[in-house]
Amino acid sequence: MLTNEITEFLQIEYPIIQAPMAGGITTSTLVAEVSKAGGLGMIGAGYMTPNQMREQIREIKLVTSRPFGINLFVPTEFNVVENKVKSKAANQLLNPIRDQLNLPHKNDFDIFAINNAHETFNDQIKIVIEEKVSICSFTFGIPSKDVITELKQHNIILVGTATTVSEAMENEKVGMDIVVLQGSEAGGHRGNFMDGYQESLIGLMSLIPQVVDNVRIPVIAAGGIMDGRGLMASICLGAKGVQMGTAFLTCVESGAHHVYKEAVLNAKEDQTVLTRSFSGKWARGIKNEFILEMRKHEASLPDFPVQNILTQDIRKASATQGQQDFMSLWSGQSPRLAKNQTVETLIKNIIAEAEKILF
Repeated sequence: MLTNEITEFLQIEYPIIQAPMAGGITTSTLVAEVSKAGGLGMIGAGYMTPNQMREQIREIKLVTSRPFGINLFVPTEFNVVENKVKSKAANQLLNPIRDQLNLPHKNDFDIFAINNAHETFNDQIKIVIEEKVSICSFTFGIPSKDVITELKQHNIILVGTATTVSEAMENEKVGMDIVVLQGSEAGGHRGNFMDGYQESLIGLMSLIPQVVDNVRIPVIAAGGIMDGRGLMASICLGAKGVQMGTAFLTCVESGAHHVYKEAVLNAKEDQTVLTRSFSGKWARGIKNEFILEMRKHEASLPDFPVQNILTQDIRKASATQGQQDFMSLWSGQSPRLAKNQTVETLIKNIIAEAEKILF
C-alpha cells in the first residue's frame, strides 16, 4: 500500500506533493485539484504580497476542504553596495534585449526598494496563522527560531528544503517536521542555503539514502520525478513521498503561460541547463537565447532577488509577445515525460503505475 506515516501525518490519500512553484503557476484551481485528487496541493507564495496570499487561501477553501499547504521564501541577505554597482552594469547588458522587445531602458535600480523583504515575510507568517493553513514549507533557508516556535504553537506542520545531508540535518535540528530533498535534477531554483551551488549538485538517487541514514524526520524526494516509477524508486531508497513540479506545470490547471508549457512539452533531456542569468540565483531551465547571450556575464550579475527584479519586464514582455527567447523556462531534467493532462489524470496514472510495480 502507498499509505504511510506521511499520508497519515498530512492527512492525504497519496504520498504526492505538488511543488510550490512561485510566479503564478500554482493557481487556486491547480492547488485545489491536487488536494481533491488525493495529493497535497501547495501555494507557491514566494513572490506574493500578504494580501494576495490571503485571497488565494480563501479561494481554495471555497472549493475544497482537503488539506493544502503554502511555501514561503526565507529572505535572502545580500551586499547592498556591491549589488547596486552590479545592477548598473547588468542593466547595460539588458537594455539591448529590451530594445528587441520594444521596452524602455533601465539605467539604475533602487535596491533599497526590496529591503522590506523581512517585513513582508513576517506579514506572510501572520497570514498563514490567521488563515489556519495547516502546512507551511520554506525555501532558500530556515526561518528564525521565533517564527518556528510561533508556527508550532498553532499546530502548523513545518516543511524544510535541503540539497545536502548537512542541510537536511540542520532542518531537523531547528524543528522542521519534514524535509524535502531537492536533487540536482530539479527544475527552477533549488533550496540550497548552507553549501555553494556546485557542492549542492547531488543527484536525487544518491541523496535520498544518505539523508535517510542521518535524519529521523520523514524525507520527501524532489527532482526529475514525473511518474509512478519515480515515486516507487524514491520510496525504495527510503523517502516517504515525492514532490513534483514539472509534472504538474504542464497540467491543464497550471497557470504557466502556454508558450512555457509548449517549451517543456517539446524539450529533450539534454536541453536543460543551470543558469543565474534570470534571477541571480542558480536555477535549471530550458536553454534559450537569453541564457546563451548572458552566459559569459553570469559571474558579474547581481545576486537574487536583484537580478530577478531587473529581468522582470523582459520575461513578462517575452511571454506577452508569445516568444520563448527571453522567458525563464524552468524545468527539471525529465521533460520528455511531461504531458498535457488534467491533475486528476496525472495522479491516477502515477498511482496505477506505482501499484503495478508494487504488486
